[in-house]
Amino acid sequence: MAEHYQILGSTAAEISGSVEAGVRSGDLGPGAALPPVRALAKTLSCSPATVAKAYQTLRQRGLIETAGRNGTRVRERPPIATSGRSALRLPSPPGALDLSTGEPDLALMPALGPRLARLAAAEFSPTNYTDAGALPELVELARERFAGDGIPVEGAEITVTSGALDAMERLLAAHLRPGDKVAVEDPGWANALDLIAALGLTAVPMPVDDEGPTPAGLRAALASGAGAAIVTTRAQNPTGAAVSSYRAAELRSVLAESPSVLLIEDDHAAELAPVTLHSLAGATGSWAFVRSVSKPYGPDLRLAVVAGDEATIARVAGRMRVGAGWVSTLLQHVVLYLWRDDEVINGVIRARDSYVTRRLALRAALAAHGLDARGRTGLNVWVSVPDETRAVAALRDAGYVVAPGSLFRLASPPGIRITISPLAEDDIAPLADAVAAAAALDPVPARSSMALTA
Repeated sequence: MAEHYQILGSTAAEISGSVEAGVRSGDLGPGAALPPVRALAKTLSCSPATVAKAYQTLRQRGLIETAGRNGTRVRERPPIATSGRSALRLPSPPGALDLSTGEPDLALMPALGPRLARLAAAEFSPTNYTDAGALPELVELARERFAGDGIPVEGAEITVTSGALDAMERLLAAHLRPGDKVAVEDPGWANALDLIAALGLTAVPMPVDDEGPTPAGLRAALASGAGAAIVTTRAQNPTGAAVSSYRAAELRSVLAESPSVLLIEDDHAAELAPVTLHSLAGATGSWAFVRSVSKPYGPDLRLAVVAGDEATIARVAGRMRVGAGWVSTLLQHVVLYLWRDDEVINGVIRARDSYVTRRLALRAALAAHGLDARGRTGLNVWVSVPDETRAVAALRDAGYVVAPGSLFRLASPPGIRITISPLAEDDIAPLADAVAAAAALDPVPARSSMALTA
């Protein structure tokens, strides 16, 4: 724990409030260690049970986590607004190539201006409270697109949420209660892991290979009592896994043994994925297939279409009605225009092909060094390393910023995530050289002085 911050309090509420204040101010930053229960109890002259209760409250709220031998620490992204130095992501060193974000290449995003101008020319009128909700034209087009991908939309319902994570939050909150278990991919999407912690739920890891969650991992997670399972159909973050036809059949067979489990399927890459969709939708009685538009069309388009069984979608739409209300119909109209625009459709195809070229080139370069690099689909490549902390630091010193695997892992081995969207062709070979040296813990070649001073 940072020596300059002292946790205070004599009751569980006061102690947890003091820790929260430290996180909020930035004095207890992401990853900051907290004292052991007995040590803090001795310092504060209170019962160990009091400190343990305070820590339990903080864990249930997703602010802290117990990391085995590493003790109790502040989560990397606790669900609380911060005002200190931990409020912002650490900037990349001057001239460094930032490959840590997981974001798409904005240069490949369609221009929104012409679509907004089209709305203005059509004399678009904002909706009122009475008529608000999912835009019928958008829902019907989504239904057609889902049906074309083999999603069982006959008898299913469709609604709209403010992105994939918003959909997941509403789905989990509607079906589960604090303390319930959720089967998640390991390694898996960091945002989903943070959300699960913030909801007071417990993540149960499912190992992931190139074809998605393993059947044995899913079966073990369900046997442990998981009430929900989250599966990324394609472009899994961070490994790039994509569920194959054979794996989908295996997973369906496992899910059939637990028909009451909530199945959440995440297809965030959508049109950017270069492989056929093999969905698990309908494998259980409660299911939801979530497809956001952020990756193909732009991160600022906070919208996802969600298909599912009637009861599940009714819960999501009903909860939204008494909360945020609806996703802006202005935003829904923009997405509708994008889906109907041939120029945009062709642009998404070019973006997909560009990501494929970059990803395959990096994987080939890393494989030439004998590195275990995964990335069948998506915007990232996952590289196994013996010591991810040293690898991340060595690459940073060499002019490359990558994401440490600890953000994505629960029980899986160490690794680093490299986002391929910022890469140019000339970046591939020197990056692979640097990663190979970092993975071997050898001196890492720095990027050229010209690049570092650009």
